[in-house]
Amino acid sequence: MTNFTTFMPLALEQAKKAATRGEVPVGAVIVLNGVLLASAGNRTRELNDPTAHAEILAIRDACSKLGVDRLIGASIYVTLEPCPMCAAAISNARIAKLFYGANDKKSGGVCQGPRIFSHSQCHHKPDIYDGISEAECAALFHEFFKDKRR
Repeated sequence: MTNFTTFMPLALEQAKKAATRGEVPVGAVIVLNGVLLASAGNRTRELNDPTAHAEILAIRDACSKLGVDRLIGASIYVTLEPCPMCAAAISNARIAKLFYGANDKKSGGVCQGPRIFSHSQCHHKPDIYDGISEAECAALFHEFFKDKRR
């Protein structure tokens, strides 16, 4: 049996940092062979960039560090189910494994909504593991929006 080491605590750290910046609290980390390559939190408001989701920023950073356009064999840990844009980026980057925390019934693109990896035009489907630190990921997300609605 193989030991599983989760990197979700690092993704949660990034999500909490995003929340303190007023961003939707989503964090992502990319790991290859047990080594952390990149980590990011949402920065859409800070950068005035609707594509500056945690997953996209982490993918860009990891690819830049390795000098490649595909992250073959890498894993990505995300606190919230990726949206359709991020799911497509994960596929295009050929990331091997996707671990995520909470489902996103409103904007998810993996198990909710359009289910990007099930689409016939999707060229690569990662292995998907959901529910990693789900309660903590969901609580962070819900608290952020609860505070926004006051």
